Amino acid sequence: MSLSISAIIITKNEEASIGKCLDSISWVDEIIVLDSGSTDKTVKISKSYGAKVYTQSWKGFGFQKNKALNLATKKWILSIDADERVTDNLRDYILSLNDNDNYAYSIKRNSYYCGRCLNYGGWGSDYVIRLFRKSTAKFSNELVHESVISRDPTKKVHQHLLHFTYYNYEEVIKKINVYSSAAALALYSRKIQSSFFKSLLHSLWSFFKTYFFKLGFLDGKFGLILAISNAQYTYYKYLKLSLLYQNKKS
Repeated sequence: MSLSISAIIITKNEEASIGKCLDSISWVDEIIVLDSGSTDKTVKISKSYGAKVYTQSWKGFGFQKNKALNLATKKWILSIDADERVTDNLRDYILSLNDNDNYAYSIKRNSYYCGRCLNYGGWGSDYVIRLFRKSTAKFSNELVHESVISRDPTKKVHQHLLHFTYYNYEEVIKKINVYSSAAALALYSRKIQSSFFKSLLHSLWSFFKTYFFKLGFLDGKFGLILAISNAQYTYYKYLKLSLLYQNKKS
């Protein structure tokens, strides 16, 4: 017996991506879209695909995804982001699975950076748990970089999920700002300390790890750009963390 699947997506102003995402999951039994105040056509497009659309003010990635998870009614959950696509091969693999399976499936993700698919820098070996039983899993309650926590064993899936993470450099800069702020708050909540000097050290380590240790240089110019943007994100994350402590003192 095939799986009974709810796909869950959290959104805000995703009109450029959501249609293609929903096209790629039209075969699931239920689509749950949890929107956090879109001012574009995200909600309208989602409803046109038959998705059940709910609203929730933004409280962090982990909270939003757990909320969407609770709204789902099917036994199996396919968690997907608006900028991701399920390939035909992945769809066929999922449809071949048995409902009595008890795995959480970690799916191979091919990520595109400003139009280029990257194979190194940590992106080529990117596996993410995206298919799991609702009764045995939940998301970590993180403001950013949440993950699936499952009681079932994990099984790798080599069929691809496509991830169109950044379309242009302007979007890279915007996301660096947004994500570094959220990550700084998450670190602050765990009482992790920082300083200007530590920000520099973390940033340098991020660059060397991405570009050299994870072989980002093999992706050519785009590997270098990725390493620099990772270093920028890390620098601002720890710098903003140090500023949170300074503001608390003042």
